[in-house]
Amino acid sequence: MERITLTIDGMSCGHCLNAVRSALGREPGVQVESVSMGRATVAFDPALSSEPKLVAAVKKAGYRAEAVPA
Repeated sequence: MERITLTIDGMSCGHCLNAVRSALGREPGVQVESVSMGRATVAFDPALSSEPKLVAAVKKAGYRAEAVPA
């Protein structure tokens, strides 16, 4: 498993937290570790998911995301 932290723009309430958590959690091979205002950390199986797929899942939920440099 690899770990990634995303910064997320556009979150402002509990509904936003749940929407991002759900979007990331639906991705194959992903374990959501934490979601807070403006940030999410997940562990993922690189054989099933990737940084671009995670960013796309957040975007599809209506928010902007990018990976925090390691």
